[in-house]
Amino acid sequence: MKKSGKKSKCNFKIDWKLFITCLVIVYSVAIIGSLLTMNNVNSSWYESIRPSITPPNFVFPIIWNILFFLITFSLYFALSSVKNKKLGLKLKLAFGINLLLNVSWSFFYFYLQNPALAFIDLIILLASIIFMIYITRKINKKSAWLLVPYLVWIIFAGLLNYLSIK
Repeated sequence: MKKSGKKSKCNFKIDWKLFITCLVIVYSVAIIGSLLTMNNVNSSWYESIRPSITPPNFVFPIIWNILFFLITFSLYFALSSVKNKKLGLKLKLAFGINLLLNVSWSFFYFYLQNPALAFIDLIILLASIIFMIYITRKINKKSAWLLVPYLVWIIFAGLLNYLSIK
C-alpha cells in the first residue's frame, strides 16, 4: 500500500463561548435540582417511601453529573451544527422545556414531597427527552445519541417514582 504524503487533520474546532454557555445553563439546572433535593434525601419521609430497588444515595450525584455532562455536549453539538433558524428555535425550546421539567421534578418530589405530581412531571419530561432526541437527530446524530443515557435513566427514575407513590 502506498501512503500519501498528506497528514490527516481533525477539523473540529470548539466554540468555547458557546460550550461554556451550554455548560452554565445545564449545570445551573443541576445545582437548583440538587438544592431542592439534598435536604430531603436522608429524611424519614423519603426513607418511608423509598423503593427497595433504589440505588444507594451516593450513586445519584455520579449518574446525574455524567448525564448533565452528556446533555451539555448534546446541546453544544446541536447548537453549533444547526443551520435553520426555525429548527434552532425548536431546539432551544425543547432543551429549555426539558430543563425546566427536570428541575420541576425535584421540586414536586422532594420539596413538596408529592411523588404523584412528580410522576406526572416525569411522564412529560420523558416525552420532552424523546422530542429532544427527535429534534437533535435532524441536526446532528451524535447530539441525539448523547441523550439516550438520559432517556434510559429517566425511564428507571420513572419506575422508582411510580413505586414510591403511596
